[in-house]
Amino acid sequence: MAKVLAALRNHWKKSTVGACLLGWGGHWLYGKHCDNLLRRAACQEAQAFGNQLIPATMPLKKATVFLNPAACKGKAGNLFEKNAAPILHLSGLDVTVVKTDYEGQAKKLLELMENTDLIIIAGGDGTVQELHANVNLLSSCVQAVFSKIPIGFIPLGKTCTLSHTLYPESTNQVQHITNATLAILKGETVPLDVLQIKGEKEQPVFAVSGLRWGSYRDAGVKVGKYWYLGPLKTKAAHFFNTFKEWPQKHQAALMYLGPTERPPEEPEEKPSRPPLYVRLYRRLRSYWSPPKELPQEVAPEDWEELKLSTIELSIATRNRQLDLTRTEDFMDICIEAESVSKGEFVHRGSQKMRDPHMCPEGSQCIRASRCILQLPEGTEGSFGIDNEEYEAMPVEVKLLPRKLRFFCDPRMREQMLRAAVQ
Repeated sequence: MAKVLAALRNHWKKSTVGACLLGWGGHWLYGKHCDNLLRRAACQEAQAFGNQLIPATMPLKKATVFLNPAACKGKAGNLFEKNAAPILHLSGLDVTVVKTDYEGQAKKLLELMENTDLIIIAGGDGTVQELHANVNLLSSCVQAVFSKIPIGFIPLGKTCTLSHTLYPESTNQVQHITNATLAILKGETVPLDVLQIKGEKEQPVFAVSGLRWGSYRDAGVKVGKYWYLGPLKTKAAHFFNTFKEWPQKHQAALMYLGPTERPPEEPEEKPSRPPLYVRLYRRLRSYWSPPKELPQEVAPEDWEELKLSTIELSIATRNRQLDLTRTEDFMDICIEAESVSKGEFVHRGSQKMRDPHMCPEGSQCIRASRCILQLPEGTEGSFGIDNEEYEAMPVEVKLLPRKLRFFCDPRMREQMLRAAVQ
């Protein structure tokens, strides 16, 4: 023992490095062990769903998984196979995996849409947006079918804004993925709004979070360039952005319509079909004495117009602060004041990296169901639509309320209902 201690003392530099490597290796192995325990517990819970007895005449539920292998820097495929796929197969679902890295996705989607009970999107915000864009290329009949199929979201991408609404916060990636997969099996759903963003010529783009245009977004996309600064990279990106012309103004014209009243939800169960003699009687009555069509007066749309000069503009859905009991449908338009100090810009930029659509104090907040954003000719820069970059151009943004139903963790749904009552 004395010789060992003497050797460690004489070679203290090597001993220190070795101790650090040993400690890091032990911590890594312990993390892997904890991840395996989480996977095992999730699989046991999924096995309980798979062991449930079903009638012999009832077919297995079919699930179509749209997997984006390029998400999370190409790691999404491995993350799905290790953490989510075993849970889905043990639950008794008939699973079909469709990878979204090939051409002709819309055609493949058309073939599968009529033969699936639920859809699972495995990826990030871009995967959700891409799937919705492909559905928009299909017929209106298929789009109607798609809107009624419940959707599960397994967060595998670098940015997964939806996961903050649907699942509890978790710092462990394996636990976050397994919780999301188990939530799909439990069957609780919530309706989410969608924004339809249409330019002058291009096909519409759809967003479940929203659109951002301004200096905070421009600085945020450059954070990765300063990776070598570690935890200071976010502040560095916003600090160097202040070296440009200051104050940074983004000018535009905005036209918008106010909130709309929310109609009652349609019952999920369709009413029973009336007897044959009742249907014949109704048809003959409508043939011999057709109902008179009264001309309906269309109320003029009350558009509001606004000239704006801002450091950043955001148009967001209410999905992040989901209220299941509200009586109006609207999206939030946040016009931030252009008079911001450089120090405040750096501080607020760090906050916006955590919550991109936060509306700071002193901003002008507007509730609208539809808006038109007109940009001055020659405007450069980009929009951020669900964390995907698009060229800045004049756009019309329309709210599609309760367009899609997503599976969510039952605890999150209960929390939303409790918050609405309070």
